[in-house]
Amino acid sequence: MHRKPLRRSTWQEPEQTPIVLPHAVITVTDDGELDVTVDGTAFPPPTEGQAWTRGDFGALLDAIAEDRATAVRIEVRETDGSVFTDIIRARRRITPGPAAPEPGKQEGKHATRTRTPELIEVTADGFVPGEDVAVAVIVSHTDAIGTGRARTLLDKTHLSSLLRDRTGEVVLLGRISGTVHVRRLP
Repeated sequence: MHRKPLRRSTWQEPEQTPIVLPHAVITVTDDGELDVTVDGTAFPPPTEGQAWTRGDFGALLDAIAEDRATAVRIEVRETDGSVFTDIIRARRRITPGPAAPEPGKQEGKHATRTRTPELIEVTADGFVPGEDVAVAVIVSHTDAIGTGRARTLLDKTHLSSLLRDRTGEVVLLGRISGTVHVRRLP
């Protein structure tokens, strides 16, 4: 079976993507440790005397990308000579909405009530730790944690027609691993 390569079409605002992306080179050593450089400069682990390992890959990507505040080009060089290259994009900035009024305090004749979202949890395993995981009916993105598990919370009110008709499904798609899980909405 021939698979088409993944294609990312998510738009980023110009201020989110620097003109020259930082370049991280991650070289896997024979003993499983990771030698890391960013723009040619060594990138040591946060704890002195320890080394980056495959299990730290997600934390390493977050540290390199300044907790995903900026996009980064990564290059992983395996011990067998294979090389994997990808661009880890910055997360979208979430601007906080207006502060909710205090409970019981009405602000004017036509004060609106704030609604508490009713959430649905969707989980799946098998992702690369730290990888970007697309959530489709594409309503959001999430990241896999250090164990390779991805988790997202969805607001049921946004999906009410899908839930009512029992036709709703959610797809979790690993952008690096290509792992795909399809889950029916409860």
